[in-house]
Amino acid sequence: MSKTISGFSKLSKSKKIDWIVDTYFSNTEDAKRVLKQYWSSNEKLQQLHDEFIENTITNYYLPLGVAPNFLINNTIYTIPMAIEESSVVAAASKAAKFWLDRGGFKTKVISTTKIGQVHFMYYGDFNKLQSFFEHVKSKLIKEAKPITKNMEARGGGILDIKLQDKTEDLKGYYQLHASFETLDAMGANFINSCLEQFAETFKNEALLFDGFSEEEKQIQVVMSILSNYVPDCLVRAEVSCKIEDLNEDDSLSAEDFANKFIQAVNIAEIEPYRAVTHNKGIMNGIDAVVLATGNDFRAVEAGIHAYASRNGKYSSLTHAKIENGIFYFWMEIPLALGTVGGLTGLHPLVKLALELLRKPSAKELMQIVAVAGLAQNFAALRSLTTTGIQQGHMKMHLMNILNQFEASDNEKILLTDHFKTNTVTHSAVVEAIEKLRLKN
Repeated sequence: MSKTISGFSKLSKSKKIDWIVDTYFSNTEDAKRVLKQYWSSNEKLQQLHDEFIENTITNYYLPLGVAPNFLINNTIYTIPMAIEESSVVAAASKAAKFWLDRGGFKTKVISTTKIGQVHFMYYGDFNKLQSFFEHVKSKLIKEAKPITKNMEARGGGILDIKLQDKTEDLKGYYQLHASFETLDAMGANFINSCLEQFAETFKNEALLFDGFSEEEKQIQVVMSILSNYVPDCLVRAEVSCKIEDLNEDDSLSAEDFANKFIQAVNIAEIEPYRAVTHNKGIMNGIDAVVLATGNDFRAVEAGIHAYASRNGKYSSLTHAKIENGIFYFWMEIPLALGTVGGLTGLHPLVKLALELLRKPSAKELMQIVAVAGLAQNFAALRSLTTTGIQQGHMKMHLMNILNQFEASDNEKILLTDHFKTNTVTHSAVVEAIEKLRLKN
């Protein structure tokens, strides 16, 4: 049975590791070696990483790759992507190259409104609550001024606060539903600070409101928190070209490809089992760029998947059609991103990634991220409706299998050449490497 420990967070990094390896690992020296080999030799850089989170014991590496040749609104980008999955960067790069000569990607930011809520319980007369809210609304905004001053100076701040009656869903449940503009910041800390100030002012003023009974004055604030569902923080990305320009495969006409591609999208629009995998492919591209640029990919994932269910059924995020001989493929998604604050000014690789993207504003980053998702989905659907997904994916996965068996450089060259004309499966690679080693 594993041991428990008290005061773990107060231990030094070295003592934390000692306890972990002594408690959970049979080969303590080997476990320590694995943990320490990922430390940076630069002590200042390592300390920076240690202080990103609590109880840090080592660094966890993900490959940082780049996908070049993205033409977005007539500007060429090379997009950084942090991800471990084979073929994602290759697929994005292939899609970028495909659309480079067909007009590239077109994008626009539709809106940038973000949401936060004060959730509270009130069991009195609703008309009195409505009257109180109208009375106190201006004071809510006024008393948050010390928080909003700098944001307002840059053109952002609180857009509106509304009283929401949610008692049909939960007895006594109401919200202060606030909207914000946070410009180049993702804005989580700003929004949460505003909400907590709203809550304090709201409770204090309720105690002084003559229209309430003594019982009604006792408003219970449950919590004050931003929402990662941002359906009014939207960006659109699309590609289009003449149907005949889609032809790259002699075995399938451009028109047949377009029709088959559209049917694949249509299936994802109506079949949730397919839609989940379809959208996961989109998120391969989105998450990789979000992570590379120091943003919160969990928040992005949650918001986008909620948006995919906004009509009561989980559905495809992308859409496709043919109109007047033109093939259109597009997506509108919610993205709350930042290019200032958080890790963007701390993590050296995040700063490098943002510089690679020419130091984009939050709006520009929204567009780049959306394009990465659309490109990824195009590449996946193109494979699915032509050669099948495994041919390209398994060829990319080949190197992982070879590394698993500690193949030498010469073995990698010989086996990579062998699988140019043979189907890649895990068992086939194992068999091939064993035969090769028997010969030697």
